[in-house]
Amino acid sequence: MVSKDYLKTLIYKINGAAIEVHKALGPGLLESVYHKCLKHEMALRGINYKSEMLVPVYYKEILVETELWCDLFVENSIVVELKAVEKVLPIHEAQILTYMKLLEVPMGLIINFNCLNIYESGQKTYVNDLYRFLH
Repeated sequence: MVSKDYLKTLIYKINGAAIEVHKALGPGLLESVYHKCLKHEMALRGINYKSEMLVPVYYKEILVETELWCDLFVENSIVVELKAVEKVLPIHEAQILTYMKLLEVPMGLIINFNCLNIYESGQKTYVNDLYRFLH
């Protein structure tokens, strides 16, 4: 069973990897560049993930064919969405919350590489109702 402490530690590790990528590259590149570099950095740090994973959508007991792709699904516990945008919009937040619900995980993370400092303004953690039941 996943614990709150485990998730907090994992978020810390993911953010550390993102900070390392951002430190090397800075803002201003395409999301796809940061995605490739973050995957490499996470592999170097031994963080397991699935990249561009298809998010399953079930409706009334049928699997609906969709084109919903989660940027990173880390340790089967945290949804990570990467951005390289001027501002994270409410639609981006709705997206990660929906992915968390569909994948049945308690925590998600949006990392926006188009900022001066990842820690201060480039990352935000999200939790849903599943989180409160963890120890």
